[in-house]
Amino acid sequence: MSSSIQEMMQDIGMRARAASRAMARASSEQKNRALLHIAEAVRQQAAEIQKINQVDVERAKGNGQDPAFVDRLTMTPKTIETMALGLEQIVSLDDPIGKISALQKQASGIELGQMRVPLGVIGIIYESRPNVTIDAAALCLKSGNAVILRGGSEAIDSNTLLAQIIQEGLAAAGLPKDAVQVVTTTDRSAVGEMITMTQFIDVIVPRGGKSLIARLMAEARVPMIKHLDGICHTYIDADADIAMAVKVCDNAKTQRYAPCNAMETLLVNQEIAQKVLPTLCKIYQDKGVELRVDELTRKTLEANGFQNLVDAKVEDWQTEYLAPILSIKTVANIDEAMNHIEQYGSKHTDAIITNNKAQADRFLREVDSASVIVNASTRFADGFEYGLGAEIGISNDKLHARGPVGLDGLTSLKYVVMGHGEIRT
Repeated sequence: MSSSIQEMMQDIGMRARAASRAMARASSEQKNRALLHIAEAVRQQAAEIQKINQVDVERAKGNGQDPAFVDRLTMTPKTIETMALGLEQIVSLDDPIGKISALQKQASGIELGQMRVPLGVIGIIYESRPNVTIDAAALCLKSGNAVILRGGSEAIDSNTLLAQIIQEGLAAAGLPKDAVQVVTTTDRSAVGEMITMTQFIDVIVPRGGKSLIARLMAEARVPMIKHLDGICHTYIDADADIAMAVKVCDNAKTQRYAPCNAMETLLVNQEIAQKVLPTLCKIYQDKGVELRVDELTRKTLEANGFQNLVDAKVEDWQTEYLAPILSIKTVANIDEAMNHIEQYGSKHTDAIITNNKAQADRFLREVDSASVIVNASTRFADGFEYGLGAEIGISNDKLHARGPVGLDGLTSLKYVVMGHGEIRT
């Protein structure tokens, strides 16, 4: 690593740490004023944001990036408006910082409670999606944290412009600009420095592809909130409503292919396969989805005139496609479905379609994923849809934060003791 990169990252870290103290004492009114200023600026500068983003998009296309990558990179009017709405939704959320749980008097006379506090400085490393710059900064801001953002080189122009908008909003509310900093170098060694700066950064949130997160898992010294894969399943139970199953499973796969909450494997109970698979798979094939199927599914579909089916291999059950490809398996019962999810799933998001409450309850209790859904699309596993305003990322870990990570996931608790002159005897 060059000394200049190391010095730059150390300087960013020191300024973030200093800003984190100001953010920890910032009032809710100040933080909300900054967020509303940013939302207004995002809308006012929408045309400029799209113009700058197009530079990034054309560069990505020129570098041969695949359509899913380009889709994640592209900012549309809808994307920009969703960012602004997310900012406003975060404003409407209660500020968790400084809240003290009910004080409980102890036998000694002291009163004991817990206060909600910021984590401090959060480092976010992400690829492609420039909207993360706004979403992540907004959540860190409202939760009283400072944040260092390191986006991918492919979105450098978009991220730089969005960072300027954010910093203007901070300044307008009397908050330090250094509370949100974007690493402007595309040198990858900056990431290596960032993930080891334990003296400045309290937690790293990686949002990117498997190779990025695998690297960070191997090299990081700073704790992480992360998920590696989004291998999401939907199980259509024997007691499912057919029309509902078709509608939900179509949406789970085809509403967008690139997000981590898109369905990658469809599991169908053998008792209902003949009723649901032909209708559903015609929709998939009409939309250009490649179907990778097990033997039982192939028999059902070929008996109904389907062609161009691909035999599913073990690696298909283990693959997050992020593309118009779907694996399908016909299973004997809910136990086989849950065993398959346990063996091949990534503990991200899994769903069941059923009108049988007992089956739904079993699925909710036994499927060990960050989000478990009954009778709805896996695409709902998202901070905005969960009412969090936005999300900093999705965690399939079990400690501290799990699922879409919003404000509470960016905070911690500390004990507070109120005394009246008590001494320990």
